Amino acid sequence: MNFELSTRMGAVDSSAVAEILKSSVSPDVISLAGGNPDPALFPNDELADIAGEILRKMPIQSLQYGKTEGYPQLIEKIAERLSRVEGIDCSNDSIIITAGATQAIELTTKVLINEGDTVIAENPSFLGAFNAFRSYGANIIGIDMHDDGMDLDALEKAIQENENVKMLYVIPSFQNPMGTTMSLEKRKALYEIIRKYKLVTIEDNPYGDLTFDGERVPTLKSMDTEDLIVYCGSFSKIVAPGLRVGYALCNKELAENISAAKQLADVHSPLLPQIMVSDYMEKYDLDELIDKMRHTYAHKCRTMLDAINEYFPEGVTCTKPNGGLFIWCDLGHGIDTYALAKKASEHKVSFVPGNVFMVDSAKKTSTLRLNYSTMSDENIVEGIKRLGALIKSEI
Repeated sequence: MNFELSTRMGAVDSSAVAEILKSSVSPDVISLAGGNPDPALFPNDELADIAGEILRKMPIQSLQYGKTEGYPQLIEKIAERLSRVEGIDCSNDSIIITAGATQAIELTTKVLINEGDTVIAENPSFLGAFNAFRSYGANIIGIDMHDDGMDLDALEKAIQENENVKMLYVIPSFQNPMGTTMSLEKRKALYEIIRKYKLVTIEDNPYGDLTFDGERVPTLKSMDTEDLIVYCGSFSKIVAPGLRVGYALCNKELAENISAAKQLADVHSPLLPQIMVSDYMEKYDLDELIDKMRHTYAHKCRTMLDAINEYFPEGVTCTKPNGGLFIWCDLGHGIDTYALAKKASEHKVSFVPGNVFMVDSAKKTSTLRLNYSTMSDENIVEGIKRLGALIKSEI
């Protein structure tokens, strides 16, 4: 039976990624396409013990309905950690627990964006955010990226030249898909633009903890004196993604509306995973777990960059991340990476073509995203070797 999709869902584009990931599941294909954290780093035993204890000692509280805003003890721990680690003052804001940071982005969009409103975003950027904006009929304006973040002159020009600019979306730290980090100087200048135009801004920070050298650039939220930043965080990359525990931090008035939107969507996020994360933070050292992840991913990233240097042809440029999970490459030579991705399965390797992350996903591009987090060193090197051979055959 053929269904006529709503205009809202007809604007959502997930087919390209679905096709790429479908080919990635074959056991003989080395996937450089995903964005998953390394499952070897999940605290499986600790979470198993915690879950068992919760279900034995507090079965009603963990299995019954709860507050839409989330488990109060977890909210307290998030606020404490944001203050201690990120220097964010949460006293005038509210935290809402969501099903990952993606739901926080979607709910914020639902509350703020009407059809025809303009959202400005980095270009390229996270497909999930783009799809949220598209589903509410937003006009998306993409701002080109430099090595240290978006082009601020182009941003201000876009704000001035477009009507109904309602929201800005940025991933300042270890950006998906590029892996780049916005400099402190640029963050300060960006916040001045945000403040000048009173522009509500989603700061998406799922990778901020995964800094290879332990150094953090202050968040936009830590600079926010006018309640303009909606800060979206997640435990997906630092505990386990399957728990689906994320959060939004924003001013109380906006938080009340996001909470109302969430109540319509799912009443509340499941309580058991929330309590598990809260208890893990209380009983174990989350920062120690994050340190293990940082060192692991730093090693994997170096391994991939060394392999790229050895096996990719001259003329290919790649970002050199200092954290996160991704490397962004521009193959040049007039190569269309969307077409190349289809050929990659024949070479038993997969990646995500750059057009997927662009505002105009139909436009051809020579860029692609590579992921290093889930594979062994041997598979990283072999995957890059196979991809390098394919690229050379296309030149």
